[in-house]
Amino acid sequence: MEEILRVEHLVKTFGTNEVLKDIDFSVNAGDVISIIGSSGSGKSTLLRCINMLEEATGGRILYHGKDILAGEVGEDQYRTKVGMVFQSFNLFNNLNVLDNCTVGQVHVLKRKKDEARAKAMEYLEKVGMEQYITAKPRQLSGGQKQRVAIARALAMDPEVLLFDEPTSALDPEMVGEVLDVMKDLASSGMTMLVVTHEMAFARDVSTRVVFMSDGRIEEEGSPADIFLNPQKERTKEFLSRFTAGSPALN
Repeated sequence: MEEILRVEHLVKTFGTNEVLKDIDFSVNAGDVISIIGSSGSGKSTLLRCINMLEEATGGRILYHGKDILAGEVGEDQYRTKVGMVFQSFNLFNNLNVLDNCTVGQVHVLKRKKDEARAKAMEYLEKVGMEQYITAKPRQLSGGQKQRVAIARALAMDPEVLLFDEPTSALDPEMVGEVLDVMKDLASSGMTMLVVTHEMAFARDVSTRVVFMSDGRIEEEGSPADIFLNPQKERTKEFLSRFTAGSPALN
């Protein structure tokens, strides 16, 4: 299995607060890795370091063996290959849906407008948003915005997609429509790294689950390992809180 990303001894501090402590893990082609853990455990910071939105304090992030923190890969080139979907959508409010999905292709990938539009339409159809191409973000529901954000990320032809709690800003009835898109992507072989509180998604869709606590990877393994046979007390305690409140997980 081809290794795309490897994180080695990653550390991130904000002032005297050490948010990530000696993180090690790898991402292979086709992996769907769910990162779970309590709020404040460092999950989103880890994703932001991997996408270079935060500057790591120490360690290495290797993309196909090249250290991005040492500048061995250009930042823009790397970001097109490691795309990001945010919890707050981050759409351009002044652009319509189609333009939101073409602007990055034209300016960063230097695609011709016609080619960029064709690519955008392909992915807007994939996420069920092709009939909204002239709408502005303010005219869309949260679930629709997130589906557009996923289409926009896909249109850049990434090798890996990072999802930072993609359903946490959504009303409960809209969560399903976004998770359905993500499940389709996973089944199509997209490599995904997902920070999520959706435990049923982590259990049913992931190839691997990483449990973080207090800035460290406390435990990782297959969904069966983590959900059915967790080894660490903190993992057991965390999952017991979720299973108590979710009949779907029992």
